[in-house]
Amino acid sequence: MKYDVVDLIMQDHREVERLFAELQNNPEKRPLLTPVLCGLLVAHSRAEETEVYPVAKQEADESDEVEHSQEEHAQAERLLAELLDCEYDSPQYDSKLREVIEAVTHHVEEEEKTVLPGMKRRLSDERRHELGEKFAHVRADHLGDIPGQASREELLAQARNLGLQNASSMSKSELQREMQKAGS
Repeated sequence: MKYDVVDLIMQDHREVERLFAELQNNPEKRPLLTPVLCGLLVAHSRAEETEVYPVAKQEADESDEVEHSQEEHAQAERLLAELLDCEYDSPQYDSKLREVIEAVTHHVEEEEKTVLPGMKRRLSDERRHELGEKFAHVRADHLGDIPGQASREELLAQARNLGLQNASSMSKSELQREMQKAGS
């Protein structure tokens, strides 16, 4: 079956919103749902960064939006790592969860107003279905990944999306520092 990448991305966005509501309204579910949220967001980000953003940048003329989205991914991943360090029943968790929700909601709103409509307009149905298949596979491969644990290749893809010069000559630790700067 063929899936449009834009539809798949938006389905993930709705699922993240559902998880946010569960985490806010049912604190007893946090030990189970926090890793689910983090794993979904990291997998979603990796799939966008490796498969969707390069195409959005090159074929859908969304270069500035992709760079901004990549910065927001870096920020969200940093916040998710901090959320995982909090005790589930602590005030720090509540505060960090609000930060995550604010950052991710802002990102989703921007992406759904700019990048995704641009892809819908500028890419053929066939191309969006091809990207949908790639997105789904990469996403599945990364489900359960922990925030802050990107490989050098994943960091390199993020750096390219940001338009970072000389990224290919950087070490993993140098790339990590650059991504942390982007997320600050």
